[in-house]
Amino acid sequence: MMKHLNKWAFLLACTLAVSCSSGGSDDPDVPDTPNKPETPSQPETPNNPTSEDLAKYVCPTYNDNYTSVAAWTQHSKWNLANVHDPSVVKAADGYYYMYQTDASYGNVHNSDVRNSNKHGHFFCRRSKNLVDWEFVGASMVGLPSWIKPKLNEIRKQMGVPERDDTYFANDLDFGYWAPCVRKVNDNLYRMYYCITCPGTINGNGTWSERAFIGLMETSDPASNKWEDKGFVITNASDKGLNFRVSQTDYNNCYFKFNAIDPTYIITPEGKHWLIYGSWHSGFAAVELDASTGKIKVELPKPFGTAEEIAPYGKLIFTRTLNNRWQGAEAPEIAYHDGYYYLFVAYDALDVPYNTRVLRSKNVDGPYETMNGTVKDAANGANENPTVLTHPYKFSAGSGWVGISHCAVFDDGNGNWYYVSQQRMPANVAGINASNAIMMGGVRSIKWNENGWPVVMPERYGAVPQVAIKASELAGTWEGIDLAYEYGKQRVSTEFTLNADGSMTGGKAWPNVKVWNFDTSSNTLTIGTTKLKVQREVDWEASPRKLTIVYSGVSGSKSFWGKKK
Repeated sequence: MMKHLNKWAFLLACTLAVSCSSGGSDDPDVPDTPNKPETPSQPETPNNPTSEDLAKYVCPTYNDNYTSVAAWTQHSKWNLANVHDPSVVKAADGYYYMYQTDASYGNVHNSDVRNSNKHGHFFCRRSKNLVDWEFVGASMVGLPSWIKPKLNEIRKQMGVPERDDTYFANDLDFGYWAPCVRKVNDNLYRMYYCITCPGTINGNGTWSERAFIGLMETSDPASNKWEDKGFVITNASDKGLNFRVSQTDYNNCYFKFNAIDPTYIITPEGKHWLIYGSWHSGFAAVELDASTGKIKVELPKPFGTAEEIAPYGKLIFTRTLNNRWQGAEAPEIAYHDGYYYLFVAYDALDVPYNTRVLRSKNVDGPYETMNGTVKDAANGANENPTVLTHPYKFSAGSGWVGISHCAVFDDGNGNWYYVSQQRMPANVAGINASNAIMMGGVRSIKWNENGWPVVMPERYGAVPQVAIKASELAGTWEGIDLAYEYGKQRVSTEFTLNADGSMTGGKAWPNVKVWNFDTSSNTLTIGTTKLKVQREVDWEASPRKLTIVYSGVSGSKSFWGKKK
């Protein structure tokens, strides 16, 4: 967990991590991306694929090390390059639209000196097949106009001087983080976004300035024209006006709830909920007015006793009870078969970043872990939630780290997906800044026999899912168990599935001697561990090729593997 770093300094460090070489310079004569892109030719995966479809499949060829196209002038070639904190929605036009935190290798997204808005914020890209993505453009052009009056309104209540125009003069002094986009209906889409304000509340010896969650709406994501609806919520403190807390006094953080990382859900009953928070005390759930998208009850001033700030939300998750500075962030909420699944990012966002999952019958909890050791995560989840993603490495390639802050979504036909940033490990040759490469990683989610999600190890390639035969599974495999190790890549080891149902487990499956495959459920059982399998791309192979992968969970860890 990141312990000795103020949240805002931490966020700044995240930005600086990608602030080295841009891979090129901007050309002032190149026009900006038009608001509405031309429709590209993107193949879609056939609904009922055949062996012929599989034989004709061509693996993606784009380079994961995208430094050669990192410059702004090359953004049409980015595909899933420069993806950070993504949110994905499937729109009525059949496209998947992805929105994200401001980030690019070399910070080229803010390098246009021709106008005060630079290249804008919350980049959008879209795809028909979740593999080939076209860049659409920025969804926000500059700092929302409501930020200044709202911040000064609260500062006046707190008895500190209002901010003057110079504070707001450069929109790039502010942070633009973690948009969450959902379809309300075919003609209404909502984006909840976060703005972090620079500086401290009132100079040295006081806590960092607050953040805001705002709301934008559009009727047509393809237009990329969003109407800002203004303020939704801000940081709340249960310490009254005791904001004279050093930025390094992590045990006494001024704010209880941190107004960043929103996630939004509409329940089957039609209720609208916002879940938000990061680090600090944990995540809060608050009901929204369905018609406006704003908080359902009137918000009081954002400081006071615990009872006075209760309208700012109910605590539903904390990593460590009574700890005000903890490495848990980026909640993502999804509903599936009677449960609300809460996906959580653990630890620092460079190398250690990993994803955990909990679930509840109610959107506002109590949330419990897969292994049954935590029944109510509002009382502290600690290290118990099952690890779904983790820094890892197969035998070829450099592997990936920083795989978290996810979006979870479905296609409306029972297929579910996980997408997040994923970074190349530190000090990869040819990259000028360690961990600066942030490639978007879309992966399939499968649901196991107990209704819990498992995330596939290899990225989604829209491979035709022709039925897998047991005979295809026989051969040499690479297996990884995702046992939690802070800041370390879990490395694969080889094992063999023999055609007669026996196996040589090696280090991947010690003391396991048998395997079997259930074709009706696409479930490979190794020993007693049940694993979901599917056809996928071997992204580490050169050239890339088709393979078969598996993913399963047991207790607090996942198991990943692919056939060599």
